Amino acid sequence: MSDTSISASRTIDAPAEDIFHVLSNPERHAEIDGSGMVQSDDKTDRITETGQVFTMNMNWDKMGGDYKTDNYVNGYQENKLLAWKTAPAGEEPPGWEWVWELTSQGHDLTEVSVTYDWSAVTDKDVLKQISFPAVSEEDLESSLGNLAAAVSGV
Repeated sequence: MSDTSISASRTIDAPAEDIFHVLSNPERHAEIDGSGMVQSDDKTDRITETGQVFTMNMNWDKMGGDYKTDNYVNGYQENKLLAWKTAPAGEEPPGWEWVWELTSQGHDLTEVSVTYDWSAVTDKDVLKQISFPAVSEEDLESSLGNLAAAVSGV
């Protein structure tokens, strides 16, 4: 763990394309989220390329309860990489990013890592309000466990 990011990884007994199929569907993100903040998708299409924006319904006490986020896809490589920068709905991303990386270890085995990186956050008010990291390494590990469970049900 660095001072500005946390990561977790896990080997999942599934092909990379099955895992990517779940990750690229925002409707499944509440099921995967280990922090409990993601409540539901706001009727977003499947992620298919960089430049897309998907909106999530969230809940977190530090944000006053229910709120929405816009997520700007800035990394996409089918079956290998999915990344997005998150912002409160209607705002520009203040600098934190989620990165999912998949490395095939054979036909039915994939190493999956998730990184939560806030190194680009420079706004002192944002840094004070959120007190990064907003999620823990344990939350990321729970997300990987949830993803493994979700993929086994594909």
